[in-house]
Amino acid sequence: MKNKKEVTAPAVSVGADTGQPLNVTNNSISNHKPKSNSQILETVSMAELYDTVYPSKPPLVDGLLYAGVYLFAGAPKLGKSFLMAQIAYHISRGIPLWDYPARKATVLYLALEDDYRRLQERLYRMFGMEGADNLFFSVSAGSLGNGLDGQLQEFLKQHTETRLVIIDTLQKVREYGGDNYSYANDYEIITRLKRFADRYGICILLVHHTRKQGSNDKFDMISGTTGLLGAADGAFLLQKEKRTGNAATLEISGRDQQDQKLYLVRNVETLIWELERVETELWKEPPEPILEKIAEIFLSGSKQWEGSPTELCKFLGLSLKPNVLTLKLNVNAGRLVREYGIYYDRKRCHGGRKVLLWTDKEEKA
Repeated sequence: MKNKKEVTAPAVSVGADTGQPLNVTNNSISNHKPKSNSQILETVSMAELYDTVYPSKPPLVDGLLYAGVYLFAGAPKLGKSFLMAQIAYHISRGIPLWDYPARKATVLYLALEDDYRRLQERLYRMFGMEGADNLFFSVSAGSLGNGLDGQLQEFLKQHTETRLVIIDTLQKVREYGGDNYSYANDYEIITRLKRFADRYGICILLVHHTRKQGSNDKFDMISGTTGLLGAADGAFLLQKEKRTGNAATLEISGRDQQDQKLYLVRNVETLIWELERVETELWKEPPEPILEKIAEIFLSGSKQWEGSPTELCKFLGLSLKPNVLTLKLNVNAGRLVREYGIYYDRKRCHGGRKVLLWTDKEEKA
């Protein structure tokens, strides 16, 4: 049997996730292509998957918002922009959004249907004097393939801790053309944005409208073809029970989070959306004893641990074989970050394989 080659997935800069600098290249939204044009199909075996440590991307808001591209749809003048400002503000300050913890990061909000005076009045009414110096706004931007690409890259280059870009609205940055509303065009627009978001480890939240016609599947009410939702990582759908009322529901569906339905009420004084109740409670993964034992290493204030897999088994008091422990850590590396804030990696040295564990408060050696 051949020795398996130890693999570490290519590092992807994820801004505030790791504290590492954002790696901005010349690959724009519109011209980024797959890394290989070979006629040979690139494949990965199940064994190689298990033997690979993939870069982790903790959520921006636990259980609600993750890296990738998401649609945020609702009828016009429903209060979507107020909720966008609320999400942006809470992430920029690291304040929990309702009952959901938020990770502090820089946010860019393209408020393309507003002006700065209206933004000033809205934010003051919602949040008072408590400003955020890492929440940035712009009321004008280029379109996809015509300026927006370079503008976003330059912003990310200057603000390496950026994790969220809100585009309000998608229609304002769409390219014009005769085939503008076909399935293929809708799918390509989201795919291009997703490549960009995945490359830089950020979330792009696209504000969009719904159509008037109803549907058995409420997400089919999103304006445009199903190509938009098909290519996106998920969607949020905001609907009022009564057009003139303050109660609304926020339905969520995505690849990285379970389907949820939140009942919201808009505060008539501050215009902030408040959470009334959640219809679907979040499913939680069962405890993983190995991760809990690793977390105990850092309870005493330690910031880093390094040693061989055999040494780690002995240190944790585990009867596992070292290669089994390594496999379990490879698969659970993302969960280790999400739940405990501990990063995991491996490296080869003259003495053999080494396991690296560290908190985000200190870079690995």
